[in-house]
Amino acid sequence: MKNMLILYLLGVVLTLLSVFVRLMETLGALVESPLPGSTWNTRGQLINTESPKGLPDHQSRGVQ
Repeated sequence: MKNMLILYLLGVVLTLLSVFVRLMETLGALVESPLPGSTWNTRGQLINTESPKGLPDHQSRGVQ
């Protein structure tokens, strides 16, 4: 009977650990890629505020 209780508690602990890990993965994904229209800025967005210099702008293609 004691062994059944230990196995039951082990199952409960593993289930809670699995839920916790899944929640942390979800929160980590939300932090790395915020929703469109969000006012939060990541560190990479704050650093890369200027446009890339190697790309030509649309007017130089000759499209009218």
